[in-house]
Amino acid sequence: MIGAVLCALDISQPQHERPVLQRALIEAQITKSRLDVLTVVPDFGTSMVASFFPDNFQDKAIDETRKMLETFSRETIGAEADAEVRHLVSTGRVYEEVLRVAELEKAGLIVIGAHRPKLRDYLLGPNAARVVRHAACSVLVVR
Repeated sequence: MIGAVLCALDISQPQHERPVLQRALIEAQITKSRLDVLTVVPDFGTSMVASFFPDNFQDKAIDETRKMLETFSRETIGAEADAEVRHLVSTGRVYEEVLRVAELEKAGLIVIGAHRPKLRDYLLGPNAARVVRHAACSVLVVR
């Protein structure tokens, strides 16, 4: 067991994220580790943009995102495997939250996708690159 396997997903791009979650499940099964699936919602409550949104907008966004994450996970890996998964929704900058949650949950492995469709052949996405550079644990980048 390596500690938790943390799978960071952008559920707004399900076609790109399915292989990422499937690979994370394989890694968790091989290492007999818990699988945590994380997605990050932007912080709509920051002082610069807060006045443009209703008071409860952030809470509704988190609740809706959690439902989408749970549905995506169940449809991608099946209900039986998904029953053992922890679904996490965080707020803030993607790479900062992935690193924070990985440290907090003592992840032994982070699984993240490297896709910006137009840049796929040239670069890691900016969040994946930052996670790779700054993570205290191993990072598996899925293309």
